[in-house]
Amino acid sequence: MTARTTQTTDQLLREVRACTICAAHLTHGPRPVLQLHPDARILIAGQTPGRAVHSSGVPFDDPSGDRLRDWLGLDKAAFYDPRQVAILPMGFCYPGTGKSGDLPPRLECAPAWRAQLLAQLKQVALTLVIGQYALAYHLPDAGASVTDAVQNWRMHWPAVLPLPHPSPRNNIWLKRNPWFGADVLPALRQRVAEVMATGGGDLTRTAEPVAARRTVT
Repeated sequence: MTARTTQTTDQLLREVRACTICAAHLTHGPRPVLQLHPDARILIAGQTPGRAVHSSGVPFDDPSGDRLRDWLGLDKAAFYDPRQVAILPMGFCYPGTGKSGDLPPRLECAPAWRAQLLAQLKQVALTLVIGQYALAYHLPDAGASVTDAVQNWRMHWPAVLPLPHPSPRNNIWLKRNPWFGADVLPALRQRVAEVMATGGGDLTRTAEPVAARRTVT
């Protein structure tokens, strides 16, 4: 990695973290939350920060993050090492809440920044695609629903894996789908361990080519 690459990435991250394009629509104001380094081997493509993450500025700094780290078999030190794990939600700012929970990602965010940020990640060996909005962008061919996509998890394995959101609100889904814990999670933990230990493995397929031609509407 050259000094020029590092400078370009750092400048891009500064621009993203200073972004205010959605400010008029954000009740709690803009606070982009993401984690990225060109050396990252794992990409977590999520939804949006929640209220707790908006307050702390730390991605997955909430019960959802505790569950996700358990799913991955990673402690906080590894999870928050940007040289190992990149975290790019579909919307970088907390969108606020509606009648049924948190609002969806703002539509301005992904077209403005996502392709540029994904282009920085040349070493990713495993992309985790979490929830319906990330699936629509990264894996539009994975299935009609999150459940369909996760059931078809071998379609893009071992480079890309669709996941349900680890939120406690999904406890009922997890109880209704015990195959997820029995089949998917052991394979996920093994793959994460391989990627962390070997420096990535097979890089022949990532989610970036799909994302590069996908526009969120």
